[in-house]
Amino acid sequence: MVKKPTTPVAMQDLINQIRSAIPFDTPESVLCAGTCHGCSKKLLEFLSRELDDWESQLQSGQVPTLGEIDRLAKTSKKIYRVLQKNHLIESSASHKKNKNQLHSH
Repeated sequence: MVKKPTTPVAMQDLINQIRSAIPFDTPESVLCAGTCHGCSKKLLEFLSRELDDWESQLQSGQVPTLGEIDRLAKTSKKIYRVLQKNHLIESSASHKKNKNQLHSH
């Protein structure tokens, strides 16, 4: 039987997956070019703050609930889809793999 990770470990794993799947380092000139289906810049800033806040809370010993992990996963998936609509994330096989990783939590 495989032992499930503790919620702090699961949250850190999710944060790592989000950071690898979402292009936080995209220049503003690219983020704000063309038609938008939601402000990519504001969404990336929001998600980055959420991840930073959770990493800080984890470092201080806070234990997230399963609901908090689920909420962060759902938020990141929604932002991921907006970034796809805004053509900031390609639909290539490697990005589909990253997207599927986000769906696994």
